[in-house]
Amino acid sequence: MSKKNKKEDNIEDTVEAVQETVETIEELSVEEQLKEQLGQEKDKFLRLFAEFENYKKRTSKERIELFKTANQDVVVALLPVLDDFERALLHIEDDKEAEELRKGVLIIYNKLLQTLQQKGLSKIEISKGDAFNADDHEAVTQIPAPSEDMKGKILDVVEKGYKLGDKIIRFPKVVIGQ
Repeated sequence: MSKKNKKEDNIEDTVEAVQETVETIEELSVEEQLKEQLGQEKDKFLRLFAEFENYKKRTSKERIELFKTANQDVVVALLPVLDDFERALLHIEDDKEAEELRKGVLIIYNKLLQTLQQKGLSKIEISKGDAFNADDHEAVTQIPAPSEDMKGKILDVVEKGYKLGDKIIRFPKVVIGQ
């Protein structure tokens, strides 16, 4: 073989090697592209799955809240009846002759109160002398405080407040000292 043929053979071998390398690179590129697409699809799937799980949790929580407060309208409508019972009991206590009437009213009042408590109703406990908080109380009026230490404090509870579960359905109405 002549030198020229050897050089041509070397060139051809080099060209073939380069072509094989290019084909390998192209194959790797396609493989890498597929891997990248697969990674993107996995990411989309995981995000969608997480979003769906959050949706399930949120709707489940909303459903539980709905069941807890489903009776809210009925309970709110019965609160004035409960207040009337309490006023009647206070009035009957003054009348010594109506002892049997007082017992009957007290039985009905306790039964109504127990039924509402079973449905999740609870009183918001406040008393005279507690600090006034606009987030928890509704101020009906302000009157001059009898002493300096009673300024900004609750002097009287006009109407009791109630919660249904964790939700306040009626704020306590109070008189505060100024």
